[in-house]
Amino acid sequence: MVKSVFVFTVFFIRVNLIAQNDSSSLLISKLTQDCYIFTTYGDPGDGSKYPANGMYMLTPKGAVMIDSPWDSTQLQPLLDSIYAKHHQSVILNIATHFHADRTAGLEYYRTKGIKTYTSKQTYDLCKERNEKQAQYYFTKDTIFRIGDHKITTYYPGPGHAPDNIVVWMNNSKVLYGGCFIKSTATNNIGNLSDANIPAWKVSIKKTIIKYPDAKYVIPGHLAWAQSGLSHTLEILNRQDN
Repeated sequence: MVKSVFVFTVFFIRVNLIAQNDSSSLLISKLTQDCYIFTTYGDPGDGSKYPANGMYMLTPKGAVMIDSPWDSTQLQPLLDSIYAKHHQSVILNIATHFHADRTAGLEYYRTKGIKTYTSKQTYDLCKERNEKQAQYYFTKDTIFRIGDHKITTYYPGPGHAPDNIVVWMNNSKVLYGGCFIKSTATNNIGNLSDANIPAWKVSIKKTIIKYPDAKYVIPGHLAWAQSGLSHTLEILNRQDN
């Protein structure tokens, strides 16, 4: 009898752990009153699961999403979670560069009636590299005004990718940088397949000057901190050594 109880207990613990792992495929963290970070997981090419951040912001007219889940199985669950938590539908999705960890949801969200945007540079690279494409594109730094919220895209120059942009949430003083910004949780420069290190340094310095009052700086992967821009520059400077 004792042996049976032990076996059942071990089985219960394993099932519970599996359930926890399934539920952690999509994590949502509150950043400010209006801004939330969502995290999903994708394969960086070595068979592992690596976290990727995106963000959504609540406005009086609906939610604005920056980037999309890397894990395509979480595209609809994220929409469902936003509606369940906030009673808002997503009305706009902006991707910050052409890699799949930013663009995986563009075409799916378009079918849901969500307006999807990238820069023209990203739009062209998505087409060239066979990545998901947005419905619309902008050709220069653009301000999206939604209710009393102002969202600004800024292209600082090449860096992690030739087309990487950052997005500034004026009301909340949140700078969302995607993979252009490295997490303070790592000293690894990450994927350099489309990177330009010398240009990235210049682009980071321009961004530091442009957004000196950023309260939150959000990277594309791992944890975030206000010092994300300066930390990224430190990592880039070490590449010369």
